[in-house]
Amino acid sequence: MRVTVKTGVITAFCWIIIKLVMFYTGLFSETIVPSVMLNILGMLVSIAIGLYLHKRRITEESNTLLDIKNAMTAGIPYAVLVSVFIYFYYSQINPDYYLHQIAENEIAIEKMVNDPVALSKFKSEQPDAEVMTKEEIEAKLKKSNRQGAAPGFTATLAMLALTVLATLYSLLVTIIYRRLIFAGRN
Repeated sequence: MRVTVKTGVITAFCWIIIKLVMFYTGLFSETIVPSVMLNILGMLVSIAIGLYLHKRRITEESNTLLDIKNAMTAGIPYAVLVSVFIYFYYSQINPDYYLHQIAENEIAIEKMVNDPVALSKFKSEQPDAEVMTKEEIEAKLKKSNRQGAAPGFTATLAMLALTVLATLYSLLVTIIYRRLIFAGRN
């Protein structure tokens, strides 16, 4: 297995272990922000270390496009493994998280619909809601809330976001490495 792929797999498993430790210890149980930030950092570390180790091992010269490709070979396995884990985490390990989120959002929806000022503001921002009744708006928002709070949707969104992030980080790390660290070798 290539060193870049190994790096992506190892960092993904490190993030998975950290996420599980956070879950089982109850650390940050009310918010997902720390795990998301660690996920973003994990992607950067995966690409940076993977490309660095790859460039240290190769003897022939490479071009920028090959470096970007090699950086992506560290980022994509990370994205795939983390996205698959996110699906299983929210569907099997912690399904109560979405039930809690759905309940909180439905309370907020009910408050918004029952507040005339907030309802008129919502209707002015949403053109299709102008002709809807209060009950129709509430039903539509609650249905949308339940669809968005699903493990499959979250995993798909995570895969998309991590793939875009891997592309951006690959470009950034390649430029930094080619300009600063490996400037004499290329």
